[in-house]
Amino acid sequence: MRIRQIEMLLEKCAGFPDPDARSEQYATPAVVAARFLHEADCQGDIRGMRVVDLGCGTGILACGAALLGAGEVIGIDWDEGALAVARENAAKLGVEVTFLGADISHSREAIPPADTVIMNPPFGAQRAHADRPFIDAGLASADVVWGIFNSGSRSFLESYIRGRADVETVISATFPIRRTFAHHTRDIMAIPVDFIRLVRNGEEEL
Repeated sequence: MRIRQIEMLLEKCAGFPDPDARSEQYATPAVVAARFLHEADCQGDIRGMRVVDLGCGTGILACGAALLGAGEVIGIDWDEGALAVARENAAKLGVEVTFLGADISHSREAIPPADTVIMNPPFGAQRAHADRPFIDAGLASADVVWGIFNSGSRSFLESYIRGRADVETVISATFPIRRTFAHHTRDIMAIPVDFIRLVRNGEEEL
């Protein structure tokens, strides 16, 4: 399936019914989700794989992975309201995704092993280091982790994951954020981001 086809299908996905600013619940735009998943698929990390979407929200990345032919997809999030929408989105697109309720910050053992973890973690604008539990959980679950991070995060990531994994791919992109919360002053703000592929190196016990 071509990237534009994936994007058009993912545009049907509904967003957060009641987004939480502290948790940075921004809907991932279809154009970003489609390109992100396409890049992961081009490296053999989606099709036929067991894929876990950490902090799946309303399921756009999980649904996209299923559309691309993942062997099994599991989405995990703490927000039951968002998960209800995610299940509706999966049904709308006719894909099979298992959605589980868990807070990865406190229940890492609830995250199943995977071939690939995908995630759009909080950028840490509201809570410093909010992305770290996602990185830790991702590397505990899979040998390969794809994440959407603030542009320029490579140095931080290389330092944080040293001895556990390596940064193997960095792809620049733009993440348009629509006016969602009261502190937003623009209708759309384009945030520079990086799609980053982490590969576990096995040097240190996780």
